[in-house]
Amino acid sequence: MDEAEFKRVDLHQGLDSTLLILQNRLKEQAGQVGIEVVKKYSDLPFVECYAGQMNQVFMNILSNAIDALNEKKNEAEPISPKPTIKIQTEVINSSYVAIRIADNGSGIPEYIRHKLFDPFFTTKPIGKGTGLGLSISYQIVVEKHGGQLECYSQKGFGTEFVIQIPIQQQSHCKRTKYDTSLDPSSH
Repeated sequence: MDEAEFKRVDLHQGLDSTLLILQNRLKEQAGQVGIEVVKKYSDLPFVECYAGQMNQVFMNILSNAIDALNEKKNEAEPISPKPTIKIQTEVINSSYVAIRIADNGSGIPEYIRHKLFDPFFTTKPIGKGTGLGLSISYQIVVEKHGGQLECYSQKGFGTEFVIQIPIQQQSHCKRTKYDTSLDPSSH
């Protein structure tokens, strides 16, 4: 229940917790090369957000990156550079921070990239995914936090997701649909 409210959090702690949960998928297994994680954390202030929801965004994006890198490992071509996920954080200005999660996978073609945030869209085989991860992530970042979620990719050169969220939420973002105290029609 504690994760269901806005609070000031260390986003690096959320990223590290997510990586800990995913560590088995990152390790070298049964003749497969492991996935290297490179962290370039800058000095971020505590960020006011729904911590559990932001951790879900991190989980969705990192899981997709792992899937993309594992898919590349299973292709016939030899793996040259080592499969890598880079996580970089930065303060954009006095109001926003950015979290960049990039992989060196095969990349996403343009015709797929514009559908990524659509509900139920998936590139995975039937039964392997719901296609809701990025749609939900988009709703969490954009609608619940007033931020931005963008994807940059070029076929053959990997993919980068950039999450930008305000350091401090505006009071209108915190109201629920049941809070009528600021609605003039309720007086």
